[in-house]
Amino acid sequence: MLRRLYDWMLEKAAHRHAERWLFLFAFVESSFFPVPPHPLLGLMCLSQPRRALRYGAICTVASVLGGLFGYAIGYFAYDAFGQQLLQWLGLAEKFPAAACYLREYGAQLIIVKGATPIPFKLVTITAGFIHMSLFTFVWASIVSRGFQFMAVGLLFRLFGAWAKSFIEKYLGLLTIGFVVLVIGGFLLISQLEGGHGGAADPCSSPQPIAAKSVTG
Repeated sequence: MLRRLYDWMLEKAAHRHAERWLFLFAFVESSFFPVPPHPLLGLMCLSQPRRALRYGAICTVASVLGGLFGYAIGYFAYDAFGQQLLQWLGLAEKFPAAACYLREYGAQLIIVKGATPIPFKLVTITAGFIHMSLFTFVWASIVSRGFQFMAVGLLFRLFGAWAKSFIEKYLGLLTIGFVVLVIGGFLLISQLEGGHGGAADPCSSPQPIAAKSVTG
């Protein structure tokens, strides 16, 4: 079953409209959609390693544009539906802390958060809400998302053919290893985030934000 699923996804990743789907997933994931584009990006790079850098660039451009859309939601429509969107995504409780950290660290937070499993959409909506400098938001987003997606493209461009044959040979073992790494990674992230709660951390206990009352 695992082999059939792998072959099916690889076939879809090689579809003639796959680039459009990749652009769409990367765009909406940066603003309101819960599913990341990474699985599709990885499979498309596996399917056609010579186009891996192109796919990475598509993801980068779409993600930054989607981030601007998320910024607009936070800037213009947080009270109208942005707050409800965060609740639907399960991110409402993290929003006050994200706003506090963005005010404290600005571009540094975008660069770090944009290259981690922590939802980028939370950063984009929050940045718009606090009226963060649009120029700062854009260049930091390009750096963070570009590093993430172009690094994947470069690795597959250099090692794609070898990686594809290796994955097909050891698919079962790699799946088990991937699950273990994901679980371990999220446990580590939760531990690291818990370390921010020290007495010297100004954002350890932020006040709830109910309405758009801060203009940066």
